[in-house]
Amino acid sequence: MKIYDTLTRKKEKFVPIDKDNVKMYSCGPTVYDYFHIGNARPFIIFDTMRRYLEYIGYKVTFVQNFTDIDDKMIKRANEEGITVKELGDRFIAEYYKDAASIGVKKATVHPKATENIDAIIDIVKKLVDNGYAYAVDGNVYFSTKKFGEYGKLSKQPLEDLEAGARIDVNEHKNDPMDFALWKAKKEGEPAWESPWGEGRPGWHIECSAMANKFLGETIDIHSGGQDLIFPHHENEIAQSECANGKPFANYWMHNGYININNQKMSKSLGNFFTVRDIREKYDGEVIRYFMLSAHYRNPINFSDTLMEQAKSAVERVYTCIDNLEFLLKKADEKSADEELVKKLSACEDKFKAAMDDDLNTADAIAAIFDIVYLANTEISKESGKEAIKAALGKIRELGAVLGLFNKVKEKSLDAEVEELIAKRAEARANKDWATADAIRDKLKEMNIVLKDTPDGVKWSIAE
Repeated sequence: MKIYDTLTRKKEKFVPIDKDNVKMYSCGPTVYDYFHIGNARPFIIFDTMRRYLEYIGYKVTFVQNFTDIDDKMIKRANEEGITVKELGDRFIAEYYKDAASIGVKKATVHPKATENIDAIIDIVKKLVDNGYAYAVDGNVYFSTKKFGEYGKLSKQPLEDLEAGARIDVNEHKNDPMDFALWKAKKEGEPAWESPWGEGRPGWHIECSAMANKFLGETIDIHSGGQDLIFPHHENEIAQSECANGKPFANYWMHNGYININNQKMSKSLGNFFTVRDIREKYDGEVIRYFMLSAHYRNPINFSDTLMEQAKSAVERVYTCIDNLEFLLKKADEKSADEELVKKLSACEDKFKAAMDDDLNTADAIAAIFDIVYLANTEISKESGKEAIKAALGKIRELGAVLGLFNKVKEKSLDAEVEELIAKRAEARANKDWATADAIRDKLKEMNIVLKDTPDGVKWSIAE
């Protein structure tokens, strides 16, 4: 497998530190609100990366943090008259609901900044002791000029970064580009004891501390949105490598931006959408499909037109799955055609080749649609169970790697509907039209749509 590494700006062969356990860290949300569609992209992309690594045989220790203390959280908690912890706990619970709706699995560990203060203080203390950080009036700052490689991720020298950055003006800092590791307590803010007095951690340091605590001094993959390259990930590298004297991450993965109707998402433009907003109109699986239908490093444009296309594509696959499951119930016990098995195997090879090429989910989806085409054109009521199972199993198996195409009908509903359809067919055969019509009406009340086909009556749940 090859991964495009933001640090080297080229595709690199993926070789994990420990072949039995890939260590992966992905930046999580600041939990002061529901997460928006821009946040959803990295959550989906790097969940898919984890799924694929597991699919090809790796164990993955996947860490995604919750930032549960920062300026935005303090401001909102004060506005609502609640504690920062109450606010954080509420939106962590909401995160899990929304993440599950778009198929994002829980991480191996979801550490919170506030529950890892000791680890944060330890790494800050190490940076001070190593001469890379300094304390002023209860604040601790990282000295960027002490780290000769600062800017290596964003590929800009320190002078250019300084000229182009929105710099926090602060008379305590030795240099405008220095950044806070620890912030002295202010009135009305949560605070913890430290060697420099009561205070709270800066944003950047929490990820370095938690990656170090749960994954070790050097990790395999660090991931996040493109907007995090500078300053967040640049600062993480500086902190971690100055504290430990080792490379922080061997591969850096960043997804491209998401635009709304070809405009940058912004509350001022009125095009700011949370995943919860979008789920009022589209199923979470449609959102996930949409995100995976383009290469993760490319920008992607969110619009109703493209979402409708994604919805139709997902429905097409489920129609194929329904047809295969319908045929399977009546199929004979006979072996699959060798030629069909070869074609299915070729589709799987195409899928793996796409995913091995820097997680090319767009081409991987195309490989699944090749299987759908085979199923629609080469499998019929004359096909044996083995052929049907092979096609159905491959769609489900490869779909699961992408977190797609694995919903199943409720079995209890399935049995009830099948029984009613059989009774209706019997009534029609006996020319008992009144009973047949009554059953159809009952099915309609249950939101069941019937469709007569050459292979028999099929049913689906109306939207």
